[in-house]
Amino acid sequence: MAGPEQRSRTRRRRRGGREQLMVPEAEFQSYYGKPIVKAPPWEADIPAYLFLGGLAAGSSLLAAGADLTGLPAQRRSARVVALGGITASLFFLVNDLGRPERFHHMLRVFKPTSPMSVGTWILTAYGPFVGLALGREVVPLLPRRVAEVLPISLIDRASRPAGIVAAAIAPAVASYTAVLLTDTAVPSWHEARHELPFVFVGSAAAASGGVGMLLNPLHESGPARRLAVGGAVLELGAEQFMQRSMGITAEPLHRGRAGRYHAAARALTFVGAVGAVLGRRSRVASAISGLALAAGSASTRWAVFHAGMESTKDPKYTVVPQRQRRDARGGGEAFTEV
Repeated sequence: MAGPEQRSRTRRRRRGGREQLMVPEAEFQSYYGKPIVKAPPWEADIPAYLFLGGLAAGSSLLAAGADLTGLPAQRRSARVVALGGITASLFFLVNDLGRPERFHHMLRVFKPTSPMSVGTWILTAYGPFVGLALGREVVPLLPRRVAEVLPISLIDRASRPAGIVAAAIAPAVASYTAVLLTDTAVPSWHEARHELPFVFVGSAAAASGGVGMLLNPLHESGPARRLAVGGAVLELGAEQFMQRSMGITAEPLHRGRAGRYHAAARALTFVGAVGAVLGRRSRVASAISGLALAAGSASTRWAVFHAGMESTKDPKYTVVPQRQRRDARGGGEAFTEV
């Protein structure tokens, strides 16, 4: 003979009703309170590496344009910034690796499915051309005895083609680091995989344009100003789309250290872009705007870095997106007892 509970279920099924299971709200916990995703063993060297690589890439584009349009001061400063930026970026990368030979070991193979492998080869191809492009700027500074030994005419002729090749590789240098981050299992990075490359490219353009405004006279800073404003607009716009697509994993961008960097990045980039437009006739205003844009770009990298690290600490940033993807595929339908 069926008990009261079984008879109640039978009556609900006969009336076409659906059994409502009284399940408590899910608590996003993991075994022994440990994070589901392990944070990468990266230190502060990595956001510096991200920022300086982007700065170098944007400066290479600016230098090539200045060379082709006859802006010697802009060309010279951009080439110096490009070489200095990529050298410092490689230093921070190798320093984070712990042992310098690890970078060399990555050149033993080329693995297209690995962003780290592809990025290593991009940097290896980019660096020599940046250095060769600077040759034209270094030659006049050499002592006469040294100049007599070196093939000065060859170095001078190779400077422009090398700068153009570096500018052609520069977009990959500016964007591959975003792919490197989003190819991991870190929730806030992975969920930003569609928009983060655009954010990084815009940020790199804003930084390099800002530094160009800071270092050059007004009559040569027009291209840098346009690059800076365009990059700032791209960065701020792509960042808005990115937060919407990230869903719950965008929360770490607004909390703690990442939140402070994120707020500073948005404010500095916006103020710098407005100042670049309104202060184009003032050398002081241009310099301040350029400095703000560069600082905003650096803050963007630090905000993204810390947000990703923070997202590994809370299991919900791993579990909720997984359930949402499952439901979107139609795999989240509830099953009733028959």
